[in-house]
Amino acid sequence: MLTHLQIRDFAIVEAVELELHRGFTVLTGETGAGKSILVDALLLAVGGRADSGAVRHGADRAEVTATFAVAGNAGALAWLDEQQVAHDGEVMLRRSVGTDGRSRAYVNGQAMPVQALRALGELLVDVHGQLEFQSLARRSYQRDLVDESGGLQADCTAMRTAFRRWRELDLERQAFEQRGRDREARLDLLEHYVTELDALDPKVDEPRHLAEERRRMAALGRLVEGTSQVEDLLAGDSGDVAAALGRAQNVIRQLASLDPALAETERLLDEAAIACREAVAGLRRYADGLEADPARQEWVEARLAALEAAARKHRCEVEQLPALRLQLGDELASLRSSAVDLAELERRLAAARDERDGAAATLGAGRRRAARALDQSVTALLQGLGMPGGVFVTRVGPRPANDVGEHGADDVEFLVSANPGQPPRPLAKVASGGELSRISLALQVATLNATHLPCLVFDEVDAGVGGAVAEMVGRQLRALAASGQVLCVTHLPQVASQADQQVRVRKQTSGARTRTMLEPLGQDERVEEIARMLGGAEITARTREHAREMLEAARAAEVPKARAASRGAGSSGARSARAKSASGR
Repeated sequence: MLTHLQIRDFAIVEAVELELHRGFTVLTGETGAGKSILVDALLLAVGGRADSGAVRHGADRAEVTATFAVAGNAGALAWLDEQQVAHDGEVMLRRSVGTDGRSRAYVNGQAMPVQALRALGELLVDVHGQLEFQSLARRSYQRDLVDESGGLQADCTAMRTAFRRWRELDLERQAFEQRGRDREARLDLLEHYVTELDALDPKVDEPRHLAEERRRMAALGRLVEGTSQVEDLLAGDSGDVAAALGRAQNVIRQLASLDPALAETERLLDEAAIACREAVAGLRRYADGLEADPARQEWVEARLAALEAAARKHRCEVEQLPALRLQLGDELASLRSSAVDLAELERRLAAARDERDGAAATLGAGRRRAARALDQSVTALLQGLGMPGGVFVTRVGPRPANDVGEHGADDVEFLVSANPGQPPRPLAKVASGGELSRISLALQVATLNATHLPCLVFDEVDAGVGGAVAEMVGRQLRALAASGQVLCVTHLPQVASQADQQVRVRKQTSGARTRTMLEPLGQDERVEEIARMLGGAEITARTREHAREMLEAARAAEVPKARAASRGAGSSGARSARAKSASGR
């Protein structure tokens, strides 16, 4: 619910603030005072299009702040949690636009992309006006409205799930068939490659071991000479370190018996003697294995050359040949068994297609039932909203070429006949702006038990009507506001008298400056304003009395409305915000 609206330097508005409440609120005032500007400002706050023309002349930037209570709005609360925006049951949307046309958006003081602000705005408010009916003419919006009115959300979810499962399998089949077109050529090539690699039989880490062996063979002379020199230093005539360590052990052993402090030195000499003997033994074993083997050296060179040639052929590193051998072998096995795999895939695809078509049939039947009920309700409402011969028809037919999509197999379209004797035609082609307003109102009232947004705004929904029809429009708006909040810009006293709250919009000129001001009206002020709307420039006592009678009649009608609301209280608590409203605003 919208609780507060603050506008600064927007169009002809210098600075205004408005506190709002639940129920039905009307904005009234002279033509040109700026009533629709307030709606435009609200649209900007919830992510509408911004341009430099919105900035008041002489100002640097325009700024609009809209505050909403979201304690019971499940969709908005989920969005806030997902975006990690802190809140206490209240959310403040702020939008600023500079003279350069650039805009900035904030949610509870946190900077947000305009797209994100728009997504949140769609969960908070829905604006209907003579220039805001693109959504009503869109087939997707009409389809969603029928689904909502019939409570078909579960069937829609099942349809989306079944369609996506079928589409995934169909894409898999297409990819499989694409591979199959080159199957034979690929099979021959893979068999050749795998045969070559099997014959080569590359081993993991083999190139490294062979390279080490090649370096050892190339340095055989140096290795023999070096090991012999080290052995002579450790245990030969040149040094005989082992013998020296043995003599040192004998001496230190005697000394340690005299002074225990030398025990650690004795231990270190023992370890050194053992290590020296092991080193000498290891050198002798290594030297015994150092024999020149020209045949082995030739084989190692040839083996490395073969591995490197295979790596060049397959454009990979030598170390990757074992993994490549396994990969090509797996692909070859897959292609050889492709006939079996394709049959299984076709079986799964057929089952998914049956599930998809079954979900589409169930959803289509539900839509036809919902459409019949919606047509009866909307047609009856139009009869009392200045369209006495109006007929509303929802056509639910198969999509072109029986195409089944994510939303089913139905093509949903709203048709309307505004005048008796005329066949129903697509709504967007035959309805004027004022008729669209009333059709939208009738749809909102007819789907009152479906989920809907907590704040609805109607901009001059009463255009082109008057008298008893205008009073009926006002009553329907008040009924719509019983479960939420309705704001309406109106010129008709019959509509204004039905409101719970009335705000007068007036334009004040001082010198070369023009300002728009908002004035919430008390009871006596409402009498004066409605009398002005009734009588024009000259307001008489009889006009005031007429205005007072209209207000009293509207208050008297609230008693049965309250009783009806109490009877429906059990279902109203289950309503939540519509997950999506008209996009593109």
